[in-house]
Amino acid sequence: MTHRFVTVTAKGGERMNWKLKLGCTGAALAVALSAPAVIGQQRAIRTVTSISSQDKASGAKQHPELLKEFGGAYAGPQAKYVESVGRRIAVQSGLSNAQGDFTVTLLNSPVNNAFAIPGGYIYVTRQLMALMNDEAELAGVLGHEVGHVAARHGQRRQQAAQRNAIGGALLQALTGALLGDSGFAGLIQKGIGTGSQLLTLKFSRSQEYEADDLGIRYLASGGYDPRALSDMLASLAAQSNLDAQVAGSARSMPEWASTHPDPASRVERAARGAQATRSTSTARNRDAFLNALDGVLYGDDPKQGVIEGSRFRHPALRLSFAAPSGFGMENGTDAVSITGSGGQAQFGAAAYRGDLAAYIDSVFAALGDGTGVPTGQVSRTTVNGIPAAWRTVRATSQSSQVDATVFAYDFGDGKAYHFLLLTPAGRGIGPFTSMVQSVQRLSAQEAAAIKAHRVDVVTVKAGDTVQSLSGHMGYSDYPLERFLTINALSANAIVRPGQRVKIVR
Repeated sequence: MTHRFVTVTAKGGERMNWKLKLGCTGAALAVALSAPAVIGQQRAIRTVTSISSQDKASGAKQHPELLKEFGGAYAGPQAKYVESVGRRIAVQSGLSNAQGDFTVTLLNSPVNNAFAIPGGYIYVTRQLMALMNDEAELAGVLGHEVGHVAARHGQRRQQAAQRNAIGGALLQALTGALLGDSGFAGLIQKGIGTGSQLLTLKFSRSQEYEADDLGIRYLASGGYDPRALSDMLASLAAQSNLDAQVAGSARSMPEWASTHPDPASRVERAARGAQATRSTSTARNRDAFLNALDGVLYGDDPKQGVIEGSRFRHPALRLSFAAPSGFGMENGTDAVSITGSGGQAQFGAAAYRGDLAAYIDSVFAALGDGTGVPTGQVSRTTVNGIPAAWRTVRATSQSSQVDATVFAYDFGDGKAYHFLLLTPAGRGIGPFTSMVQSVQRLSAQEAAAIKAHRVDVVTVKAGDTVQSLSGHMGYSDYPLERFLTINALSANAIVRPGQRVKIVR
């Protein structure tokens, strides 16, 4: 259960764990400025000369927290490759000791994103790597993040840091926009100060453009084709469109779009920027990249559970449930987010001592600091043979009301899981009725059948077409569209013998 949403999962029954996914936390670099960088005919961008010891210490402290938050570092051979490319592109920034000061990590995350934190820590997800088609695209994305560090964007935007929320609504609801000055709202607002202190820093559009410009400059000076970043942005735009098509209108904002301007609007601008460099560099290193990429994990890691269609299944926890029709799901390291027009929900776990009523209290208490738990009747039932209980409370302000429900399940052996549901006042469980009733145990055979998807790089043979190749994709829905998107191919593309393409099996 990895995404950018605020997770309402209580750890140890003590406090809220505010889970933040793949933001773009900038680096505050307290150092002298270097001369402005000029890219073609574009305006100068002022960059720094080194990373301060203070920021190095800050990054070193946050790094292990981020690894825990975002599924950990990916352990495959792809990690070393990404690190080597990242260090090479960092040298182009002009920062002193850039190759040694930057730490580049491939994250075991199923979302498309990349980001940086203070101290020269750069991250890219395995999912975003799988969307790329050559080394130059990887270098362009990493260069974009290095650009944020070099241009001191983190320091300039520190005051604009904003925490993410489920579908853009849960945190708003929990911090007063819907709850106002109610007692429950006050508890939750106090809870915001607990748990993870990692912030999502959303840069301004101009800062994102500057990072694009610097990334393009680094590509050119590093000997790569500077058009690669534009190509990568085009793939991101195509993936965002496909994600919306697959999940429908309930789909939350894509990860990259949540912390970056819309990739579609940046494609043409990046292409112009590449042309403005007047670079003659054309290196793409496609074969080296595909060799490194082959076999990388794609999509959800079964260790964190998988989403297939409307159903979430977790082989280790031996459970599954189905989201309501019209609702989208996002899988997180510690929780699953469910979003739709009728409400927001999160599925997670907390410490359990055999009493569901006390468990529900602990979840509500964790929204604050364990004090002033909202009261209400606990109802009990059995769901597919699993003992369950729930409580709904009404939070009120002068202008808005909302129902908050904790629906918990006793799985035995000291294990319990729960949904936190938010719906308009008076709806209670409402649109989530089918979901809370769908929770069931997985048999050992069902759990063992859940397999990971992986990228398989294959060579096109005579007679192969995009249609025939897409038939090998490990998805029953949109196999052709998925194949075209991951390979950056158009709908009328013709593949030729000897060409290498990616298939997700």
